[in-house]
Amino acid sequence: MRARGKLRLGVNIDHVATVRNARGSAYPEPLRAALLAQEAGADGITAHLREDRRHIRDADIEALATGLRVPLNFEMAATAEMQALALRHRPHAVCLVPEKREERTTEGGLDVAGDEARLCDYIAPLREAGCRVSMFIGHDPRQIEASARIGAAVVELHTGHYCDLHSEGRFAERDAELAGLRAGAVLAASLGLEVHAGHGLSFETVGPIAAFPQVMELNIGHFLIAEAIFVGLPAAIAEMRRLMDLSRAA
Repeated sequence: MRARGKLRLGVNIDHVATVRNARGSAYPEPLRAALLAQEAGADGITAHLREDRRHIRDADIEALATGLRVPLNFEMAATAEMQALALRHRPHAVCLVPEKREERTTEGGLDVAGDEARLCDYIAPLREAGCRVSMFIGHDPRQIEASARIGAAVVELHTGHYCDLHSEGRFAERDAELAGLRAGAVLAASLGLEVHAGHGLSFETVGPIAAFPQVMELNIGHFLIAEAIFVGLPAAIAEMRRLMDLSRAA
C-alpha cells in the first residue's frame, strides 16, 4: 500500500517545557515554540501531559488547544484524569502511551492486547467526541491487531529501540528492528489503520523510517529541540523536512 500525499511532520514541544521547568520560570513558552514550528512548516504539534507534569502542564495544553492552526496531538496515559482533560479540550488527536513515573522517557509501546477490553471502553467517548485515537505501540503483530479490534484510527510505531541500536553501533540488530517496523507498518495499513512513527528519530535515523510508504506521519521532538540550540528551530525543522522528503521520494 502506497502512502498518499506528503509525509507529515509532527513536532513534539515537550522539552521546551523541560527547560522552562528546570528554572521554575515562565520561559521558554511551549506555545511560542509551537507557533514557531507551525510557521516553519510543522504539520502538527505533539505534547505529552504526564501524570507528574514533569514538562508539559495543564495550562500548556489549554494554550495549545486554543492557539494553534495546525492539529494538536495530545499524548497521554489511559487514565480517568487524562480522559476528562481530552474530552474538555477535544484535540484533533489523542495518542495513548504507556507511562511509568520512574522512566526518563517512554520506554516501550502500550500493551493493547493485554488490556483490550478496558481500552475499547476507554477510547469510545474520545472517538464520539471527534478525537482521532492513536495507540503508541511496538511492532508486535498482536498489538497491531488488538489496536484495530478496539477501534483505534491510528497506530504510532515506537522507533526508540531502532534509534538506540543505531547510536550504539549494533547495526545487524538495528537492521532486524527496522525490518520488524517495516512489517508492522505493512500489517497495520492492511488492517485499515493509519500508520505513524516516532521516538528518538534524528537526522541520521529518520531516512529509513520515512521511506516506509505506509507511514503517513512522523512525530519528532527531543532531537529537534536539541538541534535548535545550535541552529534554531526553523532551520532544524527545515532540515528534517528535507531529509524526510528526500527519503520518501527515493
